[in-house]
Amino acid sequence: MYFLKMPMLGLNPRTLYLTSRVKDIFNVGCCHDKWRIQKYSHNIARSLTIEPSLPYSNEGSLCYKASCALSFSPLRFNSTKHGSRNLMVVRAVSIPESADGGAETKSSSLALPLQLGGMFLLWYLLNIYFNIYNKQVLKVYPFPSTITAFQFGCGSLLVLLMWGFNLHPKPKITRSQFAAILPLAIAHAMGNLLTNVSLGKVAVSFTHTIKAMEPFFTVLLSVLFLGERPNIWVVLTLVPIVGGVALASFTESSFNWLGFGSAMASNLTNQSRNVLSKKLMVKEEEGLDNINLFSIITLICFVFLLPTAILIDGVKFSPSYFQLAASQGLNVKELCVRALVAGLCFHTYQQVSYMILGMVSAVTHSVGNCLKRVVVIVSSVIFFQTPISPLNSFGTALALAGVFLYTRVKRLKPKFKAT
Repeated sequence: MYFLKMPMLGLNPRTLYLTSRVKDIFNVGCCHDKWRIQKYSHNIARSLTIEPSLPYSNEGSLCYKASCALSFSPLRFNSTKHGSRNLMVVRAVSIPESADGGAETKSSSLALPLQLGGMFLLWYLLNIYFNIYNKQVLKVYPFPSTITAFQFGCGSLLVLLMWGFNLHPKPKITRSQFAAILPLAIAHAMGNLLTNVSLGKVAVSFTHTIKAMEPFFTVLLSVLFLGERPNIWVVLTLVPIVGGVALASFTESSFNWLGFGSAMASNLTNQSRNVLSKKLMVKEEEGLDNINLFSIITLICFVFLLPTAILIDGVKFSPSYFQLAASQGLNVKELCVRALVAGLCFHTYQQVSYMILGMVSAVTHSVGNCLKRVVVIVSSVIFFQTPISPLNSFGTALALAGVFLYTRVKRLKPKFKAT
């Protein structure tokens, strides 16, 4: 009879205590994540297989990855009523560097930041391409409702392909989940539709400068509908946001009231979506991750916008219309290619955004979104050679700086205080 006490297994040499008779001989080895202890006494072999406990399963897997060199060192003798006992210690004295997982740990610690950095880069690049191609399409094809419906149609096709080829598990939606998601999807559809209206009327840089007002609407709607009161630090960060947008608007050469108003309305709808998500979706829906949530919203948006586009614009995506447009000098092939690229980028950048949100905190995602807006504004100014005055540049920079401070305050201070 023997007593076994095994601490958790790890990278450092650990100790395995065995109490047995002096003449007993032990053979200890590890295979397939299990310690095997064989006891040879009086030509009778007895074996005991020990599986590491669940909290240490990752460390116990080293048994499978490496061959452990073990040594026996007698420590002391104890006298008990059962006779003389020998306390033996089994130590793993030699574990190669490549086998103990050290190199793998270092590589994994480097892989995650590299993967996250690559996803942020992809998020920004897709945003740049979407805004450039979308603006080019809206210049020659001024039907934002049809364009928005087409973009959600491209996204819906990608969602169905993703589920059809089992690239991501297909969700099962309950009625309560659908009822909670429906108003979010409608607000999302209206927000993107109004953004496209603004992009068709004013410069890309000006639209995104106005959309920097989103924190202001977040605070306003939270006060009105959730009864939450912002603290003084949040209010102070709204001052440069509002002032910067106002200064940029007064000095914008492409200023248009329809473009300005639709961008402001898109802020209202987008932030009402966030407020609705707080008010309606009190608890996290089980079995519905960020990717599937966005996919369902995309499908609902397409179903909602398709009849809306036909009602507002008529049928402006038919062969007869394109034939008529081509006779008036429109390059239909180039239009379709750019619209398709914009639609694919539109869905993909939002999909990547949701994936990033699942990997980082909401505050980090907000900071990344703020930097993304800076990148889009600068790239659009360079590509379209948008004339921008020093005051306009200062107003844009002031508004974006206010957004950045807002994200920092949300992290350092409680965002709201309940009334």
